Amino acid sequence: MTPRILIIAGSDSGGGAGIQADIKTVTMLGGHAMTAVTAITAQNTLGVQAVHPVPTDIVVQQMRSCIDDLGVDAVKIGMIGSAETAHAVADVLEPLGRVGMPIVFDPVMIATSGSVLADPATIEAFGRLMRVAMLITPNAPELAVLTGRPVETEREALLAGHDLTQSTGAAVLAKGGHLLPEATGQVLLPQGEAGDLLADNLVLPDGTDMVWTDPRIDSPHTHGTGCTLASAVAEGLGRDLPLPDAIARARRFVRIALREAPGLGAGHGPMGHQRVRLDCDLGGAMINQVTLPATDHVASVAFYNALGLTMIVESAGRYARFESAGGTTLSVEAAAEIRGQPIIFLEVTDLDAAVASARAHGIAVADPQLQPWGWHEARLTDPAGNTLCLYVAGENRRFPPWRIS
Repeated sequence: MTPRILIIAGSDSGGGAGIQADIKTVTMLGGHAMTAVTAITAQNTLGVQAVHPVPTDIVVQQMRSCIDDLGVDAVKIGMIGSAETAHAVADVLEPLGRVGMPIVFDPVMIATSGSVLADPATIEAFGRLMRVAMLITPNAPELAVLTGRPVETEREALLAGHDLTQSTGAAVLAKGGHLLPEATGQVLLPQGEAGDLLADNLVLPDGTDMVWTDPRIDSPHTHGTGCTLASAVAEGLGRDLPLPDAIARARRFVRIALREAPGLGAGHGPMGHQRVRLDCDLGGAMINQVTLPATDHVASVAFYNALGLTMIVESAGRYARFESAGGTTLSVEAAAEIRGQPIIFLEVTDLDAAVASARAHGIAVADPQLQPWGWHEARLTDPAGNTLCLYVAGENRRFPPWRIS
């Protein structure tokens, strides 16, 4: 299945946010991206230099062209351009929303650089778009504007999220990236350092909520994070993932794209969407990691360095992990510790489901275990006695806590 995602948003000439980020995200996740451009912006990593709204009738015609011919499985709304366009977009989407079309609304008001992208009249018109949406994805400043209450701590974000859900009927993902670091607590990283903990809270229309927490990634290259997250969620919903699963997958995508940022520009640079694919769900188990026995650690490290692999982890004398150009990883480990046999690691999205499926086919699989390095692993052997490992690692495979900088 190739989900068809209609993206209604502005164009970012610098390629970091807007429809450029949306298209990259949907494409890398396996969907087909279609666009209705609401505004053309001249912008780069330093800010927005100019904005040219697209006439409302042209925005609507773009939407109609996509809907009438290609069809749509989910919609993502970003920068809307004007109040007139907001109402016109709502006119088109309201019938789709009534029949269950997944619609994700990222209420873009201010660019990462601080430039204003929505005037008060446009923000006022957001009400119709929020009521037609399945999910709204505001950051803390946007949530404060939409609810009229302060949003600086995680608790304030959660309370505001409940308010917005009650007033719109949509689920709300209150993003924690703009919250005060001390408000979200700290996490003790495996190397003994303390880092800020970022929390994203999802509030559902039935009044329940859930939270995702991860260490904050310290990077100036955050341009387009909101666009990317919303588009990734829409792509997941377009392939019929449950909302929490679509959000979890989207968050993984954003975090790895942040870590892969190419470092372009003098300000808030773009993320590295093009480097994420191997770390996301492609519909089955992926051979993303191989561990080989090493009888001479120094010689093995020199060998794989000479082949052009990049060493990202080393425990001198016993273990080293390398990254290939395509993103897969290879480890060498003291032969005695892995009984002299290679181990093939198959990365899965849902470890419990993968283990249950294997067992249903008569395959003996050990119970999943959480490892100190952040992987969840379940080991098994094939008929020839070769060792395999089903695992979930997310960003910890290519970006482990002990990664060599």
